Amino acid sequence: MEFKKDREDIIEGRNAVLEALRAGRAIDKIYITKGDRTLGHIVSTARKAGCVVAEVDRRKLDSMSATKSHQGVIALCAVREYCTINDILAIARQRGEPPFIIACDEISDPHNLGAIIRTAECAGAHGVIIPKRRSAGLTSTVGKTSAGAVEHMAVARVPNLPAALKELKEYGLWVYGTAAEGGSNLWETDLKGPVCIVIGSEGQGMGRLVGENCDFLVSIPMRGRLSSLNASAAAAVMMYEVLRQRESS
Repeated sequence: MEFKKDREDIIEGRNAVLEALRAGRAIDKIYITKGDRTLGHIVSTARKAGCVVAEVDRRKLDSMSATKSHQGVIALCAVREYCTINDILAIARQRGEPPFIIACDEISDPHNLGAIIRTAECAGAHGVIIPKRRSAGLTSTVGKTSAGAVEHMAVARVPNLPAALKELKEYGLWVYGTAAEGGSNLWETDLKGPVCIVIGSEGQGMGRLVGENCDFLVSIPMRGRLSSLNASAAAAVMMYEVLRQRESS
């Protein structure tokens, strides 16, 4: 990941990071110098706040730092606050529409996540769900790639995506996972009701537990020599099929 020197989503230094945590700032990840035991208080405070902490070589922190006085800790902040699953469902109720949610299973490329959020906003989705770990967060790169859609799209960040999918099913949503080996052809799948569309990661697709919590595995028809689409392209195809069906019903 490349870190620009003028980014506003990076907080450097021990006191600055601690104050950001105490203030409840939305933080995607905290990087600390590997093996530095004097950072224990920051680590424990971060974990209590539900933040992901990564121990890295000091040279990585040096490359990220704009001030060159990071004191062994840098926080990567979200460009806006995350919401909850209940917040997303409330948006659907306010619009008087069946819930339409996108769940991203470990989409690590911020450009892909930004593109998915942009398409979700354009297609009328009520919210996007991402996991806390092994996923891009709402960084400045995601915000830029989304062309401003992050300002209008509700994004929930959950500690466990399979558990979140179970919760959605308890609220009456049908969960559709995208998979090349899916038994349900997209053009023959009814997507007009309350739905959650799960998009797998760029390299591995959906994880096993995520796949097991899908009600249906849906395949996108492929007519070329390649067997799959880019994650954000697959998401766009799925979302616009949901929109097409809803508008034609």
